[in-house]
Amino acid sequence: MTFHTDGVPHFLKTFEERKATIAAFSGCMGVQLLRDADNPNIFFTYSKWKSADDLENYRRSAFFAETWQLAKKYFSAKPNAWSVLEVL
Repeated sequence: MTFHTDGVPHFLKTFEERKATIAAFSGCMGVQLLRDADNPNIFFTYSKWKSADDLENYRRSAFFAETWQLAKKYFSAKPNAWSVLEVL
């Protein structure tokens, strides 16, 4: 996610306030916030889920919708999301 510079502190506060609730969702095995090494306005959330269904249940939750509304007003570019599989 790429944020306007003035939106970064707001996003960081929102994530800090909400990460424990995300981690407590059924099937969540952890959540982290990563920052791009070259651009301090780019962030990645990395979460690990027991199943795709668990992730979809989270994405359909009112909590996710509310959190997304709080974050997206600070975006400076369209966000991207990927689902990946562990290889090794």
